[in-house]
Amino acid sequence: MRLAVSTLGMPGQDLTSSISIAAAGECEGLELRLHPDTGVHAGLAAEERKAVLRQITDAGLTVAALAGYVGICDSAVADTAAVEALLADLRLAADLEAQGVRVFPRGDDPAVGARRLRAVADEAAALGVRVFVETHDKMATGAAVARLLDLTGRPDAAVALWDLLHPWRHGESPAQSLAALAPHLAYVQVKDAVSATDTTPVPMGSGTVPLEEAGELLRAHGYDGWVSLEWERTWYPQVAPVEEILPGAAAWVRRHAPAAAS
Repeated sequence: MRLAVSTLGMPGQDLTSSISIAAAGECEGLELRLHPDTGVHAGLAAEERKAVLRQITDAGLTVAALAGYVGICDSAVADTAAVEALLADLRLAADLEAQGVRVFPRGDDPAVGARRLRAVADEAAALGVRVFVETHDKMATGAAVARLLDLTGRPDAAVALWDLLHPWRHGESPAQSLAALAPHLAYVQVKDAVSATDTTPVPMGSGTVPLEEAGELLRAHGYDGWVSLEWERTWYPQVAPVEEILPGAAAWVRRHAPAAAS
């Protein structure tokens, strides 16, 4: 497993500060939230993209993924607009040498999402990047995301992101989530929270998300991809700085890394 940290947990920090926090926290990568406030978004010019990548790689880090906000199943948005927005993010991912772009479902019709994922699949594959569909909102479970990806049928371009919080709080056990997602799993986001009904972030191991169970399942599965700490301080400004949470995330990764990689 390789530890990354999302810039969602660093509101108000510039890229230089985010890199310093990640490096001090034993991270190998950064998950970059795409938003004008973070300074990283699809509107960056070519030279600006090169500067971002150079700054990150000069620090010995990798861009693990881009956290985008396209709603891949959002039927309130026209197909053309959704596809164009996703392609813009995928091109940015390629320029930043990231593995791919996170998207949200934002809808519950897998046919809508599959149609859009197939529309970007050829270009994504040619760029060497993939779409990470997160277990979130109206497709919060592993079973729901797996149905979407099965229907899409493009494992070279569309894969699963398992956010450990959301399937569990919607009644799906970690074992059920992994069983559904295993053929598609390419990225994991880790976090702890007060409860299934109170998602206020808390330090790793102090909440009720079954992190140890999920970690042991991932270890047995042999998962050795990115694990990103998604500390949602942007949405919960009252919680501790991410610097205080990263040691717990690093320890979790060390405990649950596959034996061959430990």
